Amino acid sequence: MKVGILGGTFDPIHFGHIRPAQEVKQQLALDEIWLMPNHIPPHKQGTHVSTLDRLAMAQLVCDELASFKVCDIEAKRQTPSYTAKTLEQLNALFPQHEFYFIMGMDSFLNLNKWYQWQQLFRLCHIVVCKRPGWQLTDKDPIQALLKLHIHNSEKPSTLGTGEIFMLDIVEQDISSTAIRQQLQRGSIPAATMPLSIQTYIQQHQLYQPNFLSKTE
Repeated sequence: MKVGILGGTFDPIHFGHIRPAQEVKQQLALDEIWLMPNHIPPHKQGTHVSTLDRLAMAQLVCDELASFKVCDIEAKRQTPSYTAKTLEQLNALFPQHEFYFIMGMDSFLNLNKWYQWQQLFRLCHIVVCKRPGWQLTDKDPIQALLKLHIHNSEKPSTLGTGEIFMLDIVEQDISSTAIRQQLQRGSIPAATMPLSIQTYIQQHQLYQPNFLSKTE
């Protein structure tokens, strides 16, 4: 089974996460998309609401979308969520699956700074959601990596993993930071999130000015 993995803090999850994942699923004919909230993000100070709330919101999205599922492997981890370690574990648990790790362009351009990033190419394919008008110069260190691993539809790879798929995705000008700022001002940014997420946030009084992150 071909499985797309989309990880993040999802603080909160919104259409900027959901719609690109849907496009990736369609373009690559993936069987499933796994949403993977993390517990301790390695490159951020922390999250604004509990891991349990972020898992619950991701589950609400999966309840509404066919073939979307929540993967809680990083949410259960009490150490920083390094992608290489996660994919090593997922491959051990699900050797029958072929994994496609989804990331944005900003993440891809910094891939060579990730923990044990070279291991990713034996553990999964990498799917990059391109930015409009994007291009690399020959001096960019990622250029050589791209030339070596980029998927070529005219020359199918014989490798089981390690290809880079560069996909044109409709840009979503939505950020979790902006959503949190609106919520703290008492405004519900209805166009940015599914109704189920808006309702959950209101019912649990998340992202309020006096809201303190819940303990696990």
